[in-house]
Amino acid sequence: MARIVSLGSALQDLYLIDHDDFAATDVYSTTAMARESLFGELKIGTKVDIDRLAYEVGGGGTNAATTFARHGHESIFIGNIGHDTAGDAILACLDKEGIDSSYVSFVPKKSTGCSVILLDTISGERTILTHRGASAKFDNLSENDLDTISPDWLYVTSFRGDIDTLRRFFKKAKSMGAKIMFNPGKLELEQSKKLISLLEYVDILLVNKVEASQIVPGTILTELLARLLNYVKTAIITDGSMGAIASDHQEFYRFGLYEDLPVKDTTGAGDAFGSGFLAHFAAGKSFYDSLVFASANSTSVVTKLGAKKGILTGKEHLHQMPIQEIKL
Repeated sequence: MARIVSLGSALQDLYLIDHDDFAATDVYSTTAMARESLFGELKIGTKVDIDRLAYEVGGGGTNAATTFARHGHESIFIGNIGHDTAGDAILACLDKEGIDSSYVSFVPKKSTGCSVILLDTISGERTILTHRGASAKFDNLSENDLDTISPDWLYVTSFRGDIDTLRRFFKKAKSMGAKIMFNPGKLELEQSKKLISLLEYVDILLVNKVEASQIVPGTILTELLARLLNYVKTAIITDGSMGAIASDHQEFYRFGLYEDLPVKDTTGAGDAFGSGFLAHFAAGKSFYDSLVFASANSTSVVTKLGAKKGILTGKEHLHQMPIQEIKL
């Protein structure tokens, strides 16, 4: 098994769960010139009774680290928390999963990041209100920690647009012979030129279709994939319920959903897909099998409440899924 460092956010997720007040409401948008959905009809000045509360631990960094740990890898999380009860909950979760938390940094005068998630139990859709807190910035983190860790892989989620800190970690990792899988966030994608300059260090890039079109020109998955492969060795582009497309320059695959199951909560689905792929791939599995496991891991996560309950171990028996080899 591999030694994998997960870099990213750590949040406490507070779920407000309801079956009717959070149901989507369609409205007409004059800007988009189309019907859009708003989340519920919460009126100002009123009290709304919700069905129940649930506390979970989230954040892309801890979600990925959990996948790696359950898969049997040596999993290390690097990120920021505050000195508070939410930070304690995150550390307890990491310890429970067997994740090395010794490189977690406590940010003075900052609270641990928190998300309030309004969840519609009928559709599984949600709206997330996030206070980033200690996870708002990452420039305090030191790439020199990698000297002690000697990782095989870095799995990196959003650094809130901090390209300079990402570059420091990427350069350090490559100088040590480590490989990098990168799932950039909104603020990185808004700096497309700077983001492209980072891709020379990246071995595996994971983005969705909209994100891919922010990096390279194109509207069709195959052309987006072909253009991303000019920058990275392996590219994976997801497209929601339409599945995904992926290539490592040797194999090219188009695939649908692993299984069409009732969705309970979509939080963490992307983290489960990306970390699921790397967990399997770093264990020596084939590119094809790693894509299947990524899809299965993501499918399992959305059937449970929270981003971690449905994460698989890699020992499950997986059935066949719609996946075919294509030519670009």
